[in-house]
Amino acid sequence: MRILGINALFHDPAAALVVDGHTVAAAEEERFSRRKHGKRPLPFSAWELPELSARWCLEQAGTRPEELDAVTYSFDPKLARPARDLGLDDPWDPLRLEYARRAPEFLAEALPGLDADRVVFVPHHVAHAASAGPASPHPDSAVLVLDGRGEAASHLAGRYHEGKLDILATQALPHSLGLLYEELTEHLGFLRSSDEYKVMALASYGKPRFLPQLRQHVHATGDGGFRAHGVDWAALTPPRAKGEDWTQDHADLAASAQAVLEEVLLELVHWLHGEAGGQALTLAGGVALNCVANSKIAARGPYRHLWVQPAASDAGTALGGALHVAAQDAPPQPMPGADLGRGWSDEELRARLDEAAVPYERPADVAEAVAEELARDGVVAWFQGRSEYGPRALGHRSLLAHPGRAENLERLNHVKGREEFRPVAPMVLAERAHELFSGPLPSPYMLFVHDVARAWQDRIPAVVHVDGTARIQTVEERREPLVARMLHAFERRTGLPVVVNTSLNTAGRPMVDDPRDALECFGSAPVDLLAIGPYVVRRGRAFA
Repeated sequence: MRILGINALFHDPAAALVVDGHTVAAAEEERFSRRKHGKRPLPFSAWELPELSARWCLEQAGTRPEELDAVTYSFDPKLARPARDLGLDDPWDPLRLEYARRAPEFLAEALPGLDADRVVFVPHHVAHAASAGPASPHPDSAVLVLDGRGEAASHLAGRYHEGKLDILATQALPHSLGLLYEELTEHLGFLRSSDEYKVMALASYGKPRFLPQLRQHVHATGDGGFRAHGVDWAALTPPRAKGEDWTQDHADLAASAQAVLEEVLLELVHWLHGEAGGQALTLAGGVALNCVANSKIAARGPYRHLWVQPAASDAGTALGGALHVAAQDAPPQPMPGADLGRGWSDEELRARLDEAAVPYERPADVAEAVAEELARDGVVAWFQGRSEYGPRALGHRSLLAHPGRAENLERLNHVKGREEFRPVAPMVLAERAHELFSGPLPSPYMLFVHDVARAWQDRIPAVVHVDGTARIQTVEERREPLVARMLHAFERRTGLPVVVNTSLNTAGRPMVDDPRDALECFGSAPVDLLAIGPYVVRRGRAFA
């Protein structure tokens, strides 16, 4: 069975290919088009398909469109209702639904040879759920999905057994924790459906003093659902204009929203455990990218195991839709990791460097060369292996730096053009993580926050957030031998088993994906060394 999954309707368009239950490839359209999030989540853009990522997925497997057994589309227009009936103010929503209904013919045109009758509509939250339960290491698990919206709901709670989903609860719109957080993002002067993670970071600088007011509108209902609608944000604090300095009121409002989100999530999780039992919970949907809330669920929830889809946003529904259909034949295999995107051979990388006419060298060991540069306090662009599926840089498309210098936080935010309150993350060998950090371990996908041990806070200040936490990535030597070798080499030189890791991109741009992107980023940002495959490009030599 060859199944191509497509996400296209709202935002984060993506494609994924599942062959005989195995995830072969998955990629977001933004990495090809170089448009952040692929497109804006407007009805006018709903017709746009992830054509570039879909074609790449097929090429990766040597599959032609006519050889596909099914193409899934992660929205079912038959389940949708008009926005006005859902309590949503979106007069153009009928246009979005019309585009969804016509998706089969659009896909057949975009992928010549495809039979439009092979396009299968998968309900949006079912696709999210299938990106979590069947993709996780826990085939029998409870699953919780929370995002902005699907066809008529914003939430799904259920359980998986032998690849089959039993839905236990949903929450009808307009009540939506995802839309609530989007509204706050816009109120605080950030880009809606894009910058919600900035609100999470800002929350660490505030106190939840608006929590009583928010609880009047945002709370669980005790039956697996919740209320989350009708907050008058301006009555709590004046809106922040884009580019304007944030105030303590803004930080306090962010902290209050984060606190009420965590309260509702914990009540939903406890309700789900009471209904579904079990030891494992899997999460998906945009809300599952809130790593602070995930950590609260891990610490205070009833489940022994918590697994979060690394591409938890709508991009993950491309994979989830394909896995859902694959499960109708046999339980699919868990996803092998997040490195499901494009990669290049050493020979291909060398050809790209020759074409760019930049001086480069091939050191005896690129890991040692990078560790040496980092120990000298250089900033390194790290381009290795296949690119990541999802928003986190996980040691394949990363910017690396020395964690022992507090000024490197400001330095990296300057390199990337980011707000000063944004944290950067540490990567650490999995077997060493417990010495420095407490929290859910291992954490290979950077989806939880961890308390930094007091003895280490002054030794790795660049990665310690204002609240004493860090969003870590644990590295298993078996899975990531090159990254592990670099970490060992850096520790030999500095005594620190941690390296700063943030995504290889600049503000407003998607994460670097191909060699051209890497060279452009290296050329436009104050980065000292580019490690691309086994080769290194040094700034002094490249721009002499």
